[in-house]
Amino acid sequence: MNLEHRTVGSVDIVKMPARLVMVDAGEVRNNLRRIIKQSSARLILDLRDMEFIDSSGLATLVNSLQAARKRQGDICLIHMNDTVRTLFELTQLLNVFNVCDSEEGAIEALTA
Repeated sequence: MNLEHRTVGSVDIVKMPARLVMVDAGEVRNNLRRIIKQSSARLILDLRDMEFIDSSGLATLVNSLQAARKRQGDICLIHMNDTVRTLFELTQLLNVFNVCDSEEGAIEALTA
């Protein structure tokens, strides 16, 4: 699965797929790890198109967050729809991830 990726300053912005499930989780995890290793480890994950994420997808995001933080970076999530937000609330992951309303706000949060 090819992730759309671009860089703004020292921040990498990755557009996440509509579905992040077990079938694709390993490949997405590898792509995110590669981006983290080759960059400042400051990522914005754009969830605008994400309609569904299962436990493997959540584990992929948590694993990526851990990898980024090991490199003194972080991950900020943006454009989370109500369905995905509810899952993050139920799993208490809203307390773990930075969540911003806009790309500009996320860039500011990651570079402050």
